[in-house]
Amino acid sequence: MAGLFWSDHNENNKSDVAMYPHLLQPLDLGFTQLRNRVLMGSMHTGLEEHKEGLHKLAAFYEERAKGGVGLIVTGGFSPNLRGRLHPFSAEFSKAKHAKTHQVVTEAVHRHGGKIALQLLHAGRYAMHPFAQSASAIKAPIAKFSPSEMSVRQIRKTIDAFANSAELAQLAGYDGVEVMGSEGYLINQFICKRTNVRYDEWGGSYQNRIRLPLEIVRAIRSAVGPNFIIIFRLSMLDLVEEGSTFEEVIELAKALEQAGVTIMNTGIGWHEARIPTIATQVPRAAFSWVTEKIKSHLSVPVITCNRINTPDQAEKILASGQADMVSMARPFLADAEFVAKAEQGKAALINTCIGCNQACLDNIFQAKRASCMVNPRACYETELTVQPTVIKKKVAVIGAGPAGLACATTLSERGHQVDLFERHDRIGGQFRLAMQIPGKEEFRETIRYFANRIDQTGVHLHLASEATFEMLADYDEIVMASGVEPRQVQLDGIHDSEKVVDYQTFIREKPPIGNKVAIIGAGGIGIDVATMLTEPEENSLEDWLHEWGIDKEMTHPGGLYPYPEVLSEQQVWLLQRRKGRVGRGPGKTTGWIHKRTLEKRGVHMLGGVSYEKVDTQGLHITQDGKPQHLAVDQIILCAGQESVRPFEDKWAQFGNKLHVIGGADQAGELDAVRAIRQGVELALKL
Repeated sequence: MAGLFWSDHNENNKSDVAMYPHLLQPLDLGFTQLRNRVLMGSMHTGLEEHKEGLHKLAAFYEERAKGGVGLIVTGGFSPNLRGRLHPFSAEFSKAKHAKTHQVVTEAVHRHGGKIALQLLHAGRYAMHPFAQSASAIKAPIAKFSPSEMSVRQIRKTIDAFANSAELAQLAGYDGVEVMGSEGYLINQFICKRTNVRYDEWGGSYQNRIRLPLEIVRAIRSAVGPNFIIIFRLSMLDLVEEGSTFEEVIELAKALEQAGVTIMNTGIGWHEARIPTIATQVPRAAFSWVTEKIKSHLSVPVITCNRINTPDQAEKILASGQADMVSMARPFLADAEFVAKAEQGKAALINTCIGCNQACLDNIFQAKRASCMVNPRACYETELTVQPTVIKKKVAVIGAGPAGLACATTLSERGHQVDLFERHDRIGGQFRLAMQIPGKEEFRETIRYFANRIDQTGVHLHLASEATFEMLADYDEIVMASGVEPRQVQLDGIHDSEKVVDYQTFIREKPPIGNKVAIIGAGGIGIDVATMLTEPEENSLEDWLHEWGIDKEMTHPGGLYPYPEVLSEQQVWLLQRRKGRVGRGPGKTTGWIHKRTLEKRGVHMLGGVSYEKVDTQGLHITQDGKPQHLAVDQIILCAGQESVRPFEDKWAQFGNKLHVIGGADQAGELDAVRAIRQGVELALKL
């Protein structure tokens, strides 16, 4: 049933391998060949610094090599002490590092894959007092001001890059990637924004690009001709006083002459206030940048950012926008991405939805990276799926993210699973989320689980309310019944036709007036505000225009001032808590939500007390002052409550009852926790 429902939504559900002829075509580099045009882009996982982390990292990369990736690039390793991102961040500068890394390279080579070590000097982004840069200019996202590098320190840094590359070759790496983008040290030397020197390393553009060129020449001299050197070139800085298009071309050509094997695309500095990889960014939003540069070079050029399906990758390569496609987070979501495309099973790819919630958000909190839709990512040695010894009959109540993850993993292990869903569709809160502008990717997760239900043999019962009596014969019962909107106690709220809860609003989309108040400014309130103010036309061109990105690249950094994009609708986003409003739950995406709502003219009020609802609208108090909001509609986004059917009888189930997801803890909707709970429980039963 599930597979049939989703077949007409799934463009990937074909079995002809020839549908990806460009993606799966080998890439000849002269001295070596890559088995396809897929690069697994660099991602810091947090395993780089863990005790025994390299063994876990080896298992992580091995699964991706086994899954068919053409070339893997590791997370960033510093070539010296002062280049570390954090005081205890990974470094690759000694013979002992080369020896310990052999476990990683051997794991990849066992499956015919190739792997490059990324060399990254943090420069002024370093989170320690020994930070150094081209000039002593503090980064807006850094805690420490860097010292200006002396000529001697610059020379020693060049030597450090060459030394690390030589050691990488000794460790068995097939190449290195030099991180010259994202606003790290090399980028800091290139741009006027961060380089105000007047010696031979600053001033003219030719002086400012001396560092990347000398690093590449030194590496090529150290490793010889038969070693891959990838250079991550910042093609679009997205910051003021960034490089112009002509400057990018000049550097790219010079790097090619200096010995670069492959040119990779870098988009935006970390301090740029423009989203580049979050789910709000349209798919392949920056492939046009790579296309502009590619025609000026003879070495293969890689494109990147928000490419998450083989169809999208194939389209880019077939159109000539790039020679190779880089995907990073999609390989957190599914290690077998390439193999499934090769086997005509793209419908079974667990698609990255660009949420950042378990990968980047974790890394910025010094936690191990993982993936919302694939909790096994970076936990390959700990979360192993083994066939069960004792087959059980298991009931799972609720086909939201937690229930879907649990049911399919249980069935994969060999248990007999009945999945009960009271609605006529699977997906739970994801079915609401996918209707929010910028979160359409959540549909992919539902599609994936729908096909997994068929693949693993879960017995799905839609529009079926589980009762206490029907569960008596099961060996294990998993309660994943989800959440419902929290009831708000407010004078006049139950008698007013102006009031609607968020689930009803998103699901039924009733007519809404021009003035709307949203009670609750958590993740759901922000989603609703985004939905209300979304422009009718929202193509890639519209999105680029909204964020002030100059597609002609005539302005330095590729920027022009943000245009006015005020919504026709007046929206008030309200929260009881004092302080900033509109940031959302994600550390790396919260600012995007806030900036979007600001640009659309949403009124964001904190420290609000709700007084009453009447025919005139919503009455509130803020900072001791009463206010009347003459709104046409009030949407309740004041949190959720767990749905727990026949909870008064749960004790009778004893130890065979397990509660996960929203039924366990409502709070902010936490799909990372919910899906992980589902998988972990399934591996224990």
